[in-house]
Amino acid sequence: MTVQAPKITYVTLFADESIHPKYEAAVKKFSKTLGKHYQMYIGDESVTSKDGEFAVRSPIDTSIVVAHFPLGGKKHAKMAVDAAAKAFPGWASTSWRHRVKVLLKTAEIMDERKFDIAAAITYEVGKIRTEALAEVWEAIDAIKVFARSMEENDGYIKKTGPGGPGEDCKMVMKPYGVWPVISPFNFPFMLPNGMASGALITGNTVILKPTSAAPLTGLMLYNVYRDAGVPAGAINFVTGPGRNFEKQFTRDHRVAGVAFTGSLDVGTRLYYDFERSQPCVKPVVMELGSKNPAIVTAKADIDKAVEGVVRSAYGYCGQKCSAASRVYVQRSVRKNFLAALKERIEKIDVTDPRTKTAFMGPVINEGAVATFEDAVKSAEKKGKILTGGKRITKGLFKKGYYVQPTVAVDLPSKHRLFKDELFVPFLVVGDFKTLDEALDKANDTKYGLTAGIFSEDPDEIRTFMNRIEFGVVYANRRGGGTTGAWPGAQTFVGWKASGATGKGIGGPNYLLSYLREQSQTVVTE
Repeated sequence: MTVQAPKITYVTLFADESIHPKYEAAVKKFSKTLGKHYQMYIGDESVTSKDGEFAVRSPIDTSIVVAHFPLGGKKHAKMAVDAAAKAFPGWASTSWRHRVKVLLKTAEIMDERKFDIAAAITYEVGKIRTEALAEVWEAIDAIKVFARSMEENDGYIKKTGPGGPGEDCKMVMKPYGVWPVISPFNFPFMLPNGMASGALITGNTVILKPTSAAPLTGLMLYNVYRDAGVPAGAINFVTGPGRNFEKQFTRDHRVAGVAFTGSLDVGTRLYYDFERSQPCVKPVVMELGSKNPAIVTAKADIDKAVEGVVRSAYGYCGQKCSAASRVYVQRSVRKNFLAALKERIEKIDVTDPRTKTAFMGPVINEGAVATFEDAVKSAEKKGKILTGGKRITKGLFKKGYYVQPTVAVDLPSKHRLFKDELFVPFLVVGDFKTLDEALDKANDTKYGLTAGIFSEDPDEIRTFMNRIEFGVVYANRRGGGTTGAWPGAQTFVGWKASGATGKGIGGPNYLLSYLREQSQTVVTE
């Protein structure tokens, strides 16, 4: 079958006016379902919890109860592993062509439901319409890229040898088994989809454990898989705090691998507990955030640089692992850049994300607000706030988590705000004399996810590409100086503490993370 190339990207979506009436109709429909009670799905059973439920409240307005979900725990984790282990032999032995067909059907259903899913994303995590819709389209295209990888590699079966007379040899890539998929709030549909569809299309079975901030979006993803034909047990859905599931997932010897996206602290703990608790070394697929730099040289187009920095620093309130959170500007253009940056930031529309004009909505919760306010205080002690720095609490903002897009300047180059991932709309700006100095500063971090440069000089761009120690790098990207990777175009891979495999989601090597190689030889003479 033919897999089409992406038609929608984060860059092109902003210009598409046709999305608005459909999105607004979906929001209106979704608002009539608020407060419903939902269940977990393990094997072919719907499951509740004796420990009760938790309420999902919207960061737009905390008086809005989006949904209620069961407080799952150790018992449900074990039940899910039981179901996934039982389903594994059947799903693994299904032909890879059938699995591709089922996953492509999944993509079709996602496309049919994209506006409903986007409405749920907006309510649960406060994402504006264009970002929410782009997330669903990204999930669709990720599946298509995985399907193309399976087809181009003939299901990862390759004729080899012979090693000797009469030997019929081949290399076969086979699935591992049961994979818990643990996902964060910032891409509640795309990130679990990327991990789960990568595992499923290669013949593994999956336990979806979505963030407790957005379990309804996770349930929508589960329902899409099931409606497309993924068997019960091959995909399972559990809800509740991660701590309720973590030890069961990491210490059950039937778990074959763990897929996780989230903070470095949680990911590192999961990794070590899993590897220490298992009888052998097992695969871990992790993306663990970053502290992403953008470099602006004297040879940059300042307008382009400002727009690229703003979109990557403040898109979804800086709550992307790819968000630009530090900028290094060459001293000769620093004054002009900062003036233009300040002017552009002060035009950003921070409002209810259901509003058409919104560029920034709320941050995810009170903890994010506290992180933001702490960063502001820290910046004011050693530097100054160029613009922003306030929580917004009046009028429609009173019951939500809204803050101003903020820039800090004049901080020491080793200040913690240049080092710590904050995950809020807070940008620090430093300067440099030479490009070598800028690259040294950019690389001086434990992280290595995304980075960007703005320069019209090909030699500077070449130097940047050769020396930067990040997995996803851009030059002169107005639509997002460090953000906006798209499946099939930019593989999304973290270096250093930002990742565990060196293989980027949305690229041709990602599926190898969920497969192990077997060399088969049959002597025919």
